[in-house]
Amino acid sequence: MSVTPNRRTLLRGAAVAAALPLVGPLSAGSAFASSPDHGSGAPAHGHPGDPCHSSLLGPNVLVFDPSMGDAAIQAQVDAVFTTQQSNQFGTERYALAFKPGTYNVDVNVGFYTHVLGLGDSPDDVVINGHVTVDAQWLQGNGTQNFWRTAENLCIVPPDGLERWAVAQAGPMRRTHVKGDMTLWPSPPGNQWSSGGFLADSVVDGQVDSGSQQQWLSRNDAFGSWTGSNWNMVFVGTKGAPAQHFPNPAWTVADRTPTVREKPFLTVDAHGSYRVFVPALRRDSAGTSWASGRTAGQSIPLDRFHVAKPGDSANTINAALARGQHLLFTPGVYALSSALRVNRPGTVVLGLGLTTLQATHGNSLIEVADVGGVSVAGVLLEAASAHSPVLLRVGHGRSRTSHSGNPTVLYDVYARIGGALAGGATVSVQLDSNDVVCDNLWLWRADHGNDGTVGWSVNPADTGFLVNGDRVTAYGLAVEHYQKYEVLWNGDHGRTYFFQNEHPYDVPTQSAWVHGGTNGYAAYKVADSVRHHQAWGLGSYCFFDLNADIYTDRAYEVPDTPGVVFTDLMTVCLNGPGGGGILHCINNSGDPVQNGFGTYNMTGYSDGVGSV
Repeated sequence: MSVTPNRRTLLRGAAVAAALPLVGPLSAGSAFASSPDHGSGAPAHGHPGDPCHSSLLGPNVLVFDPSMGDAAIQAQVDAVFTTQQSNQFGTERYALAFKPGTYNVDVNVGFYTHVLGLGDSPDDVVINGHVTVDAQWLQGNGTQNFWRTAENLCIVPPDGLERWAVAQAGPMRRTHVKGDMTLWPSPPGNQWSSGGFLADSVVDGQVDSGSQQQWLSRNDAFGSWTGSNWNMVFVGTKGAPAQHFPNPAWTVADRTPTVREKPFLTVDAHGSYRVFVPALRRDSAGTSWASGRTAGQSIPLDRFHVAKPGDSANTINAALARGQHLLFTPGVYALSSALRVNRPGTVVLGLGLTTLQATHGNSLIEVADVGGVSVAGVLLEAASAHSPVLLRVGHGRSRTSHSGNPTVLYDVYARIGGALAGGATVSVQLDSNDVVCDNLWLWRADHGNDGTVGWSVNPADTGFLVNGDRVTAYGLAVEHYQKYEVLWNGDHGRTYFFQNEHPYDVPTQSAWVHGGTNGYAAYKVADSVRHHQAWGLGSYCFFDLNADIYTDRAYEVPDTPGVVFTDLMTVCLNGPGGGGILHCINNSGDPVQNGFGTYNMTGYSDGVGSV
């Protein structure tokens, strides 16, 4: 696979340098084969006589049982990692699922790999070993460790240290780490990681952020925390450090106002699969399972349409219209029209970084203005020249309240360019009220396969457009879009952690102006909004064409007491002559420009006057 020069490495590596001075199948067998489905060295299909043969969840879901033996399991896990370690823009997708029990294995987690325990509690599946994301495939630089996940496990590292050196789209959820945890790569290299998300998890020991540049912890519990670079945010997390900004940059909210944890797959002693949907929690701190089994409902798998690559939008929509939920098995799904979710409470759950491609200028998921929908674990990709929107919740402004049963988006990612050329005006549009977003990375690609990246090759205006009221985002990363990257028109919105990079590839200043304004703010709150709150925001620029590009401000908000931004930062990583960001928020805040590693850290703002 041919990849363009690594601009992201330049940005993320320099970022830490600047910041540090501030302080197979179900019941898979042990056989191996080379096949068209997997490629050389990947796991073979299981035995046809196995009670949970691949016809249920497809050939790229490998379900392990302790009776299979650790050596056989280790061999299959290693084979998947060999395929996926550096497979950044490939089409292979895998889920490695562990039935309840104890395993003595090490799990290296590569691209498009989903590691999950199938118990009711994280402690039902014990891995005596590591579940690791490292970066030796990129010489110790973890800034491209995207698109992978681990959840619902107890990890007992034999040396006492769990390593999870990820960038965006690399969440860990619902885990119990019996030891310490580090968030940066190992030697040799031992360089940078850049953006992570940990939720509903316990780390018995200390979490060391190391060179991790930005991070969100939500509803976790730590023995202790050490380390800070640019933007470390803690929401409803026990054992979080005390609020402090900018050095160290710790933004702390003691309680999580509204959240429902991500649905997860389970299996019982009889081999029956179900999807568990946790209950809504309000004003919470710590995990959903601290006092025993998580509250919620369990849905039998026979109430789901189990989709496999090759299913058409018509086939899937027919199942949704019959009232079925939707479980995607790992793979890439080419869709020529949108999937329409019209029933309240519908669960749409992807395994193995399910990838949906818009092939005919269409949207991919359209959720009606209903409550209680869960959309989780999907990568939305523009695979044609122009899609108006990739995912939309609601259709036009609404007066309907869903506060008692909100729709929630979990681990939802958008990709414009990178793997293939394509365009989309808006990636995620929220017209309904009370929607909760829990870990979104919306990315107009800055690097990728040849011919997939360029100012006119992968066009995209806005990543995140909010028209509904009372929308809450935990972990919002939006990068490289060509106009307002976030445009928030709804009232009473809240964001906990925002990470942004301006577009790298602006060709000329005249190509990036509107009215008399240079560039576009990364995060725009509409002038009509009276109440909005945001905590822990970082916006960076690296204009890489040496074209002397400026944007007038990173954050643009109405000057009203009800709009409150807490702990902001801007960073410029251009060399001389590259340009920069002239103000942090509105017309306030020092510029960052024309020199590697210039930065501005602003502790508090309630509108323009208090920056």
